Amino acid sequence: MSRTLITSAIPYINGIKHLGNLVGSQLPADLYARYCRARGDEVLFLCATDEHGTPAELAAAKAGKPVAEFCAEMHAVQAEIGKGFGLSFDHFGRSSSPQNHRLTQHFAGCLADNGLIEEVSEKQVYSNADGRFLPDRYIEGTCPNCGYDKARGDQCENCTKQLDPTDLIEPRSAISGSTDLEVRETKHLYLRQRSLRDDLSKWIDSKADWPILTTSIAKKWLNDGDGLQDRGITRDLDWGIPVRKGQEPWPGMEGKVFYVWFDAPIEYIACAAEWSDANGTEDEAWWKWWRTDEGADDVRYVQFMGKDNVPFHTLSFPATILGSGEPWKLVDYIKSFNYLNYEGGQFSTSQGRGVFQDQALEILPADYWRWWLLSHAPESNDTEFTWETFQQDVNKDLADVLGNFVSRVTKFCRSKFGEEVPAGGDLSERGAALIDDLQGKFNDYTAQMDAIEVRRAAATLRSMWVAGNEFLQSTAPWTAFKEDPEAAAADIRLALNLIRFYAVISAPFIPFAAERMLADMGTDETAWPGDLASALTRLKPGHAFTVPEVLFSKISDDQREDWATRFSGTRS
Repeated sequence: MSRTLITSAIPYINGIKHLGNLVGSQLPADLYARYCRARGDEVLFLCATDEHGTPAELAAAKAGKPVAEFCAEMHAVQAEIGKGFGLSFDHFGRSSSPQNHRLTQHFAGCLADNGLIEEVSEKQVYSNADGRFLPDRYIEGTCPNCGYDKARGDQCENCTKQLDPTDLIEPRSAISGSTDLEVRETKHLYLRQRSLRDDLSKWIDSKADWPILTTSIAKKWLNDGDGLQDRGITRDLDWGIPVRKGQEPWPGMEGKVFYVWFDAPIEYIACAAEWSDANGTEDEAWWKWWRTDEGADDVRYVQFMGKDNVPFHTLSFPATILGSGEPWKLVDYIKSFNYLNYEGGQFSTSQGRGVFQDQALEILPADYWRWWLLSHAPESNDTEFTWETFQQDVNKDLADVLGNFVSRVTKFCRSKFGEEVPAGGDLSERGAALIDDLQGKFNDYTAQMDAIEVRRAAATLRSMWVAGNEFLQSTAPWTAFKEDPEAAAADIRLALNLIRFYAVISAPFIPFAAERMLADMGTDETAWPGDLASALTRLKPGHAFTVPEVLFSKISDDQREDWATRFSGTRS
């Protein structure tokens, strides 16, 4: 049994996320987790909410609540939405957990002991209008590299270049818009990433199988301009993990907290500790996933994220792990994604543009969204969401192809043979040809899922659904029944087994529909197929089934037009 550790980039706590966040990390991670489990792997699938930093403080203030209370409430909201989309996390943790406090402080202590932390007196931007130091991301201005006028003080979202606030042209407070900014002196801790540059470069070079998107971004940050820079890991904030050197106080750092980019990735590890504690197991239960001296050397660790998160996961977090000098598990494969755009613009949580996850679940079942988003996953380039394309693809793929096949087969069988798998007849030449064709497609599908080629896997899965419909059209059992009812019985028996087969292999994409299909077929057999000739005879003659309700209803033009107006790109 293979062991697979899967983490999704952890969503920020300051609001409900949009569909772009979903398809950029959590949803494809769930697809892969469900697939690995179906193949028999031992899987630990982890995610959490990212709860520290100024955005959480500001969102809590806007809601009129203490920040800890706000974060607890929003964690529950995001967890519930995740369940609504069928995200099968083994644990959905919190970066504010005691486990993450301890581990973050532990890593900082290890890095300090290894000479990789430097105390730096620096000048930091202070907003007189806001009465506070401004974190880098809360200073906006024009990027000196590409000219984007909404670049943040830590990174330009447009060109991904790492920035310092003083690099920005015409900087302003992102909180108040005030340009009444001044620079004050303060002390902070820096992770000496530059001293780990060679180690990181060799490690990245060893990952020949990583997507081009991942390695190109990592190497850009590593080599462009002055190359990899040391990075501040503390901030002057109230809300966060207090700066400590392991379990000891850190002189001169009183009242400061660790910077969110430093503690958030460590939550991947802490989340496993939370999972272990929640299940009442000893530390060894999570150590075997994360410590190579405790059994994690045989774990394959896969991370999922949007491209804006790649630098921190390919450089800063690995620098933390390597620099600790302890035997922690490094990531084996990073699956990164481009952006999902919305109706000619960008999805944006901060600007309230696009369809948000709670709204999506209010209007349609999760599988509609899962299928469209995954089949259009922005792997090689950005993807555009439009209501017209969404309607066309959902109606065609889910209603006309898969749903129609299930309906036609079960209703015809009920009308001619009753609600049980019919006996009689032998596998026809067309049936044998179908199985051969499906075996080739299924082998391709498995290889694509292994390689996490999401769009290609979706296209291959759809082609298997189409093959079933083409078989039904070519054999025309409703006509054959009049002259050769046994031949019709054999073809329908194969078609009923196809429904079970489709349910099993489609479950990673559309788990709710797959569960309904299996229930209607009267089976809970979900073993991943090997030999299709065997898999397509699992439902024996006499096996009872139920004709299902409509599996997928079509989206009407009126609905599409209403939603296009309702979700015109803003959220109050």
